[in-house]
This record gives sequence, C-alpha cells and structure tokens, in this order.
Amino acid sequence: MKRIEKVFRSLRMKNEKALIAYVTAGDPSLKNTEEILLALDKAGVDILEVGVPFSDPTADGPVIQAASQRALKNGVTLDAILNMVAAVRQASETPIVLFGYYNPIFIYGNERFALKAKDVGVDGILVVDLPPEESGELRQYTDRERIDFISLVAPTTGNDRVEEIAKKASGFIYYISVTGVTGTARPRIENISRDVARIRERSSLPVAVGFGISTPEQARRIAPLADGVVVGSAFVKLIEENSNRRDLADVVFSFARSIKTALP
Repeated sequence: MKRIEKVFRSLRMKNEKALIAYVTAGDPSLKNTEEILLALDKAGVDILEVGVPFSDPTADGPVIQAASQRALKNGVTLDAILNMVAAVRQASETPIVLFGYYNPIFIYGNERFALKAKDVGVDGILVVDLPPEESGELRQYTDRERIDFISLVAPTTGNDRVEEIAKKASGFIYYISVTGVTGTARPRIENISRDVARIRERSSLPVAVGFGISTPEQARRIAPLADGVVVGSAFVKLIEENSNRRDLADVVFSFARSIKTALP
C-alpha cells in the first residue's frame, strides 16, 4: 500500500482528518526547509507538501510568489530539492508531495525526474499547469514508479470535468476552496460542502480542501466537510516573518501543532 493511501486509511479508521502542510523549498534555505519538514512531521502533520520554486507561479498568491523568488535567488534547483527530500526521508515516513509547475520537471527530464523522485521517497506530485489530457508525457514515467498524480478541482469545475479528472487522479483530490490564487480569500463553508459532495459522487479518493485556510479555527470548521485540509500561505508567511530566528523550526512546529490539535 502506498504511503498516501495508508495515511488516509489510518485516519479514516480513527475518524480523524488529515493536515497537509505546504512550505516552499529553499526559503529561507534548503537546510532550513529540511529542518522545518522534520518539525512538521514531529508536530503530527500527515502529508508534507513541498513547493518547487518557479519564476512564474500563476496559481500562487503574493506570499508564496515572494517565497519562490527568494528561493530562486538562493540558487535552489529541482535536483537540490530532491536531494533534500532524500535527507528528510531518512528520518521520516510521512508522505511527501511535490507541488509545482511543469517547466522545471520538463527541463530536468520526465523520466529522469520520475526515477529520482521515486528513489528519494517522493510519494506524489501536483503539477498545477498540467491538466489530465496533457499529463501523459509525464505520467508514463511517474505512474510506472507508483508516484501519485494528484489533481485539482475548483469551484468552477463542471460535473463532467470533475468526472474526467477523477478517472485519472490518484492519491487524493485537492479541492481549491476559493477561485483565484492562494492565500488571498476566505473559503465559504456552504460552497465547500456542496462541491466536496459533488466530487465524492464521482470519486472514491480522499478529498483535501486548500487555498485560504490559515488558522486553527478555520481548519476546525472546514475539516469535517472533507478528508483533510491544506494549509500553505500561513506557514510560508510564518517562515518569512521568523526567518532569522535560530528556533525557526520550533516556531513552525508550534503553529502546526495548534492546527493539528484543532482538527476533529
């Protein structure tokens, strides 16, 4: 059984919800990212989502865009991120998902990427700008390596499109709770409830809700509507505000723990 499937199955048996935490790799440094990921693991985060910096992150709000720019200025590369994941994997069995855009993978090489991602312990990928009908050139390699290809569903996604996405998705489905970019609006409970129900009618995969969840109280209210919640911009902002502190990982640990303990 793959790690992502195992985590959601275990949580379902305990009637608990998943906390998925996103951080931008290389902000403020790759060594910091490694320490932060291990702190998130220790805090009880169920899936670690690692953002691969890109120069034109169209789906990301200003907080994550700025983090990507800082990481790129630090010289962070996809290969260096994969090596960092390998170091994290030596100390953690928590599922790791790479979140990013297709260009860095394409330049790296699809087959080379899939082989190394599998070797270092990546469990899933979420490629924002690679829709299902265009994903075959990458998935021929990542599917072979049993790397989950996680798909996005938005409030504006029609039912037929949801069904098409669901047929090809694996791992879990990431529901974008607000239209627009990350971290710029608050999700509405009634919309989430309606759309998660639409997805569940068409897929047996777990559904995680992201975009706009930034506090323990929000996570507590939204988590019962799905199988998990994704918190991203709030972690990235916290890291930026405390980047010069020696106890940065401890600060992130405390915030992650406050969200995890708030979940039902």
